[in-house]
Amino acid sequence: MWLWALLPVCLALFGTVGIWTVFAVAVSNGSVNLTAGVPFISECGTYPPQSCLFSQICSICSVLALWIVVIRFQQVRDCGNHGKANVASIVLGFISSAGISIVGNFQQSVLQDIHLLGAFLAFFLGLAYFWVQLFLTYRAQPSQDRCWVGPVRATCCILCTVLVIAMIVLANTGSPSGAAVCEWALVMLFFCLFGLFVAEFRHIDGHHLTVQKAAPGNDRSAASNFSTDWCGSGTSYDVTVSSVLPDNTPTPSGLPLPWQQGELLCPAGDPSSLRQGAVERRVLHHHHQQRCVISQVQG
Repeated sequence: MWLWALLPVCLALFGTVGIWTVFAVAVSNGSVNLTAGVPFISECGTYPPQSCLFSQICSICSVLALWIVVIRFQQVRDCGNHGKANVASIVLGFISSAGISIVGNFQQSVLQDIHLLGAFLAFFLGLAYFWVQLFLTYRAQPSQDRCWVGPVRATCCILCTVLVIAMIVLANTGSPSGAAVCEWALVMLFFCLFGLFVAEFRHIDGHHLTVQKAAPGNDRSAASNFSTDWCGSGTSYDVTVSSVLPDNTPTPSGLPLPWQQGELLCPAGDPSSLRQGAVERRVLHHHHQQRCVISQVQG
């Protein structure tokens, strides 16, 4: 469903417009003085009325970021990648999203220590999250856009790493304006990295399953038809299932073990490997598992 691709775009656009709006309000009411140097983002959003706006923007961005993290985790998992990198990504994503909320709701002028903790979680763990995503770009499906998404994501991650190091060095060597410039550039790149998920999210699609009820007293006569885009491959396969077998029916030797793909449990490998008479386990509504005999596969 291509509408999912709008989610990372909305986060990138909303966050970018939001923080620059906070900056404009802070400059217009004199909360920050540009003649004294470039202010940090937190300085722009620490005094009312822009502090209220800054808090709302960070909270909304935190929710959107968390939503993206969960969807990306499930997408990678549904396409067969159950590795530790994917688990690490959702953990880092959760914590860094919480850091965004902390930054917005604990202003620098009120609770500086907590504010700095939130900034650490958002920047450092957020950067670690995107490095893990770069790894998954080359290891997980879907991979149709890997040829351009990978280099762009790698470039952004490298630039973010350089900016984080430069920001720390400049902040500790008496160059706050330079550190602030690095912070603004870093946040813009973070929004770009979130926006890049549009390449993967545009392949998200649901699975359509239609089941024909069995005749009374005959559990083996049920038939079902379904169509699926095989892990975002862009190729649609129509499969007709001729009969439903009891759950204790043994899988014939030589067939690949099934792996989970969303609501379907599919044989490993390409869907073209499905053949008439092969036994496949799939999940019906309410996660009820049954084994089916495939009678027809059309690509």
